[in-house]
Amino acid sequence: MSANGKVIPHTPLVVDFWHVRKCPGSRLFFLTHMHSDHTVGLTSTWSNRPIYCSPITASLLRLRLQVKEKWIHPLELGEPHLLPLDDIGKEKLTVTLIDANHCPGAVMFLFEGYFGSILYTGDFRFSPVMLREPCLQTNTTIDILYLDNTNCDPNRILPSRQKATQQIKEIIRSHPDHSIVIGVYALGKETLLVELAMEFKTWVEVSVERMETIMALELPDVFTTEPGAGRIRAVEQSRICSSALLEWNKGQPTLAIIPTSRPLVSFHPNVHVVPYSDHSSYQELDDFVSALKPYSVVPIVGRCLPGGLSALLPHNKRREIHIPESVQLYMLRQPERQLRPSAYVGLGYRNLRPVAPRGVVFDSPVEEFRKSYVDAWEAESEEQDESEEVMDTESSETDYDCILIDPSIKLTPNRDGEGTDDRMVSEELTMMESVQLGQINKSGFGPVGTLANSKSRLKTTTTRQQFEHFQSNISATSEHSPDRASITSSSSSTGLSRQSVEAHENNLLKRVLMSENDFKPRGLLSREFVRKFTLSPLKSASD
Repeated sequence: MSANGKVIPHTPLVVDFWHVRKCPGSRLFFLTHMHSDHTVGLTSTWSNRPIYCSPITASLLRLRLQVKEKWIHPLELGEPHLLPLDDIGKEKLTVTLIDANHCPGAVMFLFEGYFGSILYTGDFRFSPVMLREPCLQTNTTIDILYLDNTNCDPNRILPSRQKATQQIKEIIRSHPDHSIVIGVYALGKETLLVELAMEFKTWVEVSVERMETIMALELPDVFTTEPGAGRIRAVEQSRICSSALLEWNKGQPTLAIIPTSRPLVSFHPNVHVVPYSDHSSYQELDDFVSALKPYSVVPIVGRCLPGGLSALLPHNKRREIHIPESVQLYMLRQPERQLRPSAYVGLGYRNLRPVAPRGVVFDSPVEEFRKSYVDAWEAESEEQDESEEVMDTESSETDYDCILIDPSIKLTPNRDGEGTDDRMVSEELTMMESVQLGQINKSGFGPVGTLANSKSRLKTTTTRQQFEHFQSNISATSEHSPDRASITSSSSSTGLSRQSVEAHENNLLKRVLMSENDFKPRGLLSREFVRKFTLSPLKSASD
């Protein structure tokens, strides 16, 4: 279903348009009426932007769409209302609501401000009484008229609603033994139903859902939900079809009437299409534009206007609109919820997930690097604190084929030697953390143990006494950025041969492919998550 709404250029105003991402500079949203083609995109999750409408439409917003009360701002008809157009109270807008003669709660909006005067009709059926509205009689020049051009076809003649109602009454009178089914939309033509009930002195049967709407509208008590209580029944237009007529006629002869301005052709002798319309005819639009004499007309439906209406417009050039600086800043300011953006939440955390690193990731023991890493986490947390909860939840569901080791906590192997504990790491791997980050490359690895399970478990291949002696030598030389030769020399004193070291090194390099880029902070995990676990084996996404 298409949306019949507009974003008003050079202003923060929007009418009947609810796709916020397509109008980021818009701040004030207006709703003409509650027909579904004017509420596309408006749901119960609407927030951070006020909705201005008539009191009846406000009631229906709460009832049908469950929009939160704090975003709904009903405005009385016929009274000028001042609304802010910036954050400092310098620029204001005057808006006046006029009855649109369309459906319950439907209004036109007259906007007046730095942009001139804009009349937005929404869906409306023109009546000469509209021109007697005080806001249209005070020498107000309409700069832009947003016009409902639904029936803007010069070749189609539509009767007034009074004449169409009389035609429907004649059809019902000519079938005194028939039940009458009227095809209507969920909202609209209630006046017709009330008039038919009064004329034929019968209840109008409606659905429970429609009855809820009728009760909110406070209409005369002529409606019922009791099946068979009245001669007239109101149903959705889409329900009127051949199969439905066949079923209805099994119990009692039934006649269906579709009051619409659409060019429908009856598909059944017992289905009558009557040109009853809640939209203005072409002649009525001509009268309306001729009386208002706007500088320009913008069609609400589509983009084209007949030449006859265009010829009614003045040919003088319209003045340029200067947007005040305070209004520009107001349009650039993001609502409160968007002041703290989150790439993970706004754009989809899963879509932004980098390729999972593989192997073993070491934190450098160098204090300066560790401090910079923590500072990076702090900065990221301050910018994305609103998304941490989402990220932590997602992290528990996201699989990475890596092991994260915190060197600040001393880990010991399983002393009983039976099995391998999930928290146990190779003592050589722990020892390797004394090597500075710049030295961790293919030519700078010291002795390391073999991987028993590349995903979660590492086995110890040296004795604890060898490791402690080895670690003391490494610690003594770590301040001088030991190179591979010094590491190899120290390892020889522990009983490990050069060939053994190289064998372990080559074995590790075959299993773990890393570069300096792999050791850079990526911001994949939240600070709380990393601090919570010393060793966190995570599954591969392929498992």
